Amino acid sequence: MILDLDEFISRERPAWTELEDVLSDHDTHPDREMSFDEVQRFHYLYQRASSDLVKMNTFAAHAEMQAWLENLVARAYAKMHEERGSGPRFSIWRWLKVGFPSTVRRRWRACVLATSICLVGATLGAVIAVANPEAKADLLGGFAPLAGDPSERVAMEEREDFDLFSGRQSFASQLMVNNIRVTFLAMAMGISWGVVTAIIMFQNGVILGIVCCDYVRAGEGEFLLAWLLPHGSFELPAVFLGGSAGLVLARAMFGWGTDLGLRARLRRVMPDMLTLAVGAALLLVWAGLVESFLSQYHRPDLYPWKIALGSVQLGALILYLAFSGRETVSNLNTGGALR
Repeated sequence: MILDLDEFISRERPAWTELEDVLSDHDTHPDREMSFDEVQRFHYLYQRASSDLVKMNTFAAHAEMQAWLENLVARAYAKMHEERGSGPRFSIWRWLKVGFPSTVRRRWRACVLATSICLVGATLGAVIAVANPEAKADLLGGFAPLAGDPSERVAMEEREDFDLFSGRQSFASQLMVNNIRVTFLAMAMGISWGVVTAIIMFQNGVILGIVCCDYVRAGEGEFLLAWLLPHGSFELPAVFLGGSAGLVLARAMFGWGTDLGLRARLRRVMPDMLTLAVGAALLLVWAGLVESFLSQYHRPDLYPWKIALGSVQLGALILYLAFSGRETVSNLNTGGALR
């Protein structure tokens, strides 16, 4: 048991820094082979850092330092177990199975905060839709056409013949580009100490709250779910992840809980930020395809099937982010078995 956590960190940190320097040198000179003594030293540093991480996991304090050490041990594990050959070292399958979901779990606080900001905005939007309907058009901005009577729009959509492929490819591309742009903007604006990121999340929440409240009050709840759930089950989580990446950057800007300099803090969080942003972009690509080719297909007899599909997608995404790669990450944290 660690009796004095600060003293423990002070004592062990030189070894962690040495391990980080070895990994950085390898990243800079990937083709340089280690000598036998260097390999032995690297193995010792890795085992020592892994053991220290297990000890730190029993404490809630120094969460930032613990997250940094987790990342360091994971990098060292990957270096120890990499397979040299002619193929690329990066594995998209491993990234999808372990890297992306484990990063979301590690940054769950930022995810919860980004989601909460959006939900607060949605609540305000619903209140505005009830208390001041005349303000809807101004607040909806580019979505102003949705400010009209919901029942009239539903009747019009259900009367229209829908050509599955007429202009769908172009529409899908536009949706993907726009949503990915918004997501990366929310991430990049973390540089504003999170202020602009929070505004983006809040603004999107207001729009969502106004639209949802309007359609539910008009008795068009089934149409709303069938319209939004197929693509929204991926689109909204992607927006939340983009906001999460921005909030991770904002925390690094403030430097809470660490005495590292700004450059070191940014270097530490950059891999997680990029992982969150790229994962969100992949979700948005799928959401754009679904929105173009399915969500806009408004036939009442298909509403239950569209709602079911969206629900299954959302449930599968939650299970994937919550559990995928847990066993591998556990092995990383405890040192794993040497192959």
